[in-house]
Amino acid sequence: MTYDVKLYTEAELRQVVTLDHGMIDLMAETFAALSQGHVVMPPILSMAIAEHHGEVDVKTAYVPGMDGFAMKISPGFFNNPSLGLPSLNGLVVFFAAQTGLIKALFMDNGYLTDIRTAAAGGLAARLLAPQNVTTAAVIGSGIQARLQAQAAHLVRPFTTLLVAGRNPDHAETCADDLRQHFGNAVEVKTCDAETATRESQLLITTTPSTQPLIKAEWLHPNLHITAMGSDQGEKNEIDPAAIVAADLYACDRFSQVETLGEWRSVIASGLSPKHQPVEIGDIINGQTQGRRDEDMITICDLTGTGAQDTAIGGYVFDRLAETSLGVTITI
Repeated sequence: MTYDVKLYTEAELRQVVTLDHGMIDLMAETFAALSQGHVVMPPILSMAIAEHHGEVDVKTAYVPGMDGFAMKISPGFFNNPSLGLPSLNGLVVFFAAQTGLIKALFMDNGYLTDIRTAAAGGLAARLLAPQNVTTAAVIGSGIQARLQAQAAHLVRPFTTLLVAGRNPDHAETCADDLRQHFGNAVEVKTCDAETATRESQLLITTTPSTQPLIKAEWLHPNLHITAMGSDQGEKNEIDPAAIVAADLYACDRFSQVETLGEWRSVIASGLSPKHQPVEIGDIINGQTQGRRDEDMITICDLTGTGAQDTAIGGYVFDRLAETSLGVTITI
């Protein structure tokens, strides 16, 4: 027998997928389903390639009720920008849930991962950031720094954005790109990590750092931090003492943050946290509280989940089915 598989390029995917409120809503629905315990999601398959400052992650999940499920293969090689190449690339394979046959290949070069990751950051800000955010900040200068700032602005329309990066030239380039994106609506400035933390009400860390970038003594009331860079066992962006000092530590999946995320560093430090982590799906479903008052210090740790990849894969597949895009391959 034969069957057809659709092949879509990044350029075609960009025509139907954008970072908007609808994508943030999709991530909210995904984390709500994940919290209810019906999603089948195995641990992340992760491989570090230290020799080339690279890593490869494979994520997947089955969400009951969906016609398909996705498997995402995501290499991240962080020396690539010096070679004129993007740090992230990869592809998403979308399968039929009933038969396991491949329905589509999304040759997205990491675009779908970028969008769903940024949308999760926007969701974290929607759930946990103070209502009145005038100054936001990003630490990092890659694509996620740009997208996370855009997602944060969708839900908390700040007027000042601070950009901090280890490489001043890269940080300035990132700031220039964000100035073009926001226009006169947002003043964009570069600074160091301490200034970014002390002067913002919403801070997003977007780096592959293995050493803490945020110190506990920089924290202040009326602050939310979304940390999305730590998704490998050796990564760490937030000082464990800062996590312990926070009034609330939320995450996308507890079983992941205790081995891959910032909570792993808390465990390794031997510090005694005041509060146990809560999953953002539990906040969405009303099983636990999020921010209770404006003076709280909150942190949300995002390691990325296979459920997000399946959610955006199903969304994209349905949208593309309504178009004439793509190439059909007969298997």
